Amino acid sequence: MSASLSEAEIKQIQTRIIELELEHRDLDQLIEQLVLDPRFEELHIKRLKKRKLKIKDELMMLKNRLIPDILA
Repeated sequence: MSASLSEAEIKQIQTRIIELELEHRDLDQLIEQLVLDPRFEELHIKRLKKRKLKIKDELMMLKNRLIPDILA
């Protein structure tokens, strides 16, 4: 699909991917810390995990946009 994307669009997608990867990693670290701390509610941790999954889905969608279509 990248053949139909301009260089500016590709750069914008790549930048967004980097931002999301950083946020995903930060959430992962935060979740690991909160799981060990009994003061935090399970509901809060579940919400963070849900956010992390949404980020992962968006990452996959953006990465797929950068893969060129291959004619079989």
